[in-house]
Amino acid sequence: MATHKSAEKRYRQSERRRQRNVATKSHVKTRVKAVLASVTSKDEDKSREELLRAVKVIDKAASKGVVHKNTASRRISRLTRKVNTLSGSAG
Repeated sequence: MATHKSAEKRYRQSERRRQRNVATKSHVKTRVKAVLASVTSKDEDKSREELLRAVKVIDKAASKGVVHKNTASRRISRLTRKVNTLSGSAG
């Protein structure tokens, strides 16, 4: 364990941040799974609704620095593409 006071504080801070990041990533994964499940069930309305929720959570994670902004954009793009295939519009 850390021997300096400042090192102990940094450890506590990093542990709090790690737990917060794990929770945020878990929330993102849950939302993405919900979108993919609704796409698999071919329910277009539910897919669009779930997509909006997922985009909100992914954007929030990117703005807080949990995931990189390019990673967030890529995930949103791929999810949107999958949802758009339900309505027949590929663009």
